[in-house]
Amino acid sequence: MTDYQGKVALVVNTASECGFTPQYADLERLWQEYRERGLVVLGFPSNDFGQQEPGTAEEIRGFCDLKFHVTFPMFAKVKTKGDGQSPVFAFLTAKHPKPRWNFYKYLIGRDGKVQDYFVSITSPTSKRLRRAVEKALG
Repeated sequence: MTDYQGKVALVVNTASECGFTPQYADLERLWQEYRERGLVVLGFPSNDFGQQEPGTAEEIRGFCDLKFHVTFPMFAKVKTKGDGQSPVFAFLTAKHPKPRWNFYKYLIGRDGKVQDYFVSITSPTSKRLRRAVEKALG
């Protein structure tokens, strides 16, 4: 994660077979709109909720490329909760709620601290999320 120091990051646990999967398109738009100002969207596929991310890293990447033309960074599949929880999600959930489903979003400021979090139903294009991104970008 040191590659993203000094940036504003929106960390999202993703899944390819979820009702919220179309959010990939809005996440990509958000990334395209704000990346020059210092926002990075970071996708972390997870199979923790409803077994909705069963694919391999290559299958997930292919799906994201083909269906949503995702260009923001996507990482290897992780566990967001429980035994084997990834260090990233252990950090994010130390003081904030654990994801309750796919497409939970955490906004990390340039200082490396979690500024806000957004439940799955919060669209990447929502006014609340966009205001938080604008504020974090300064």
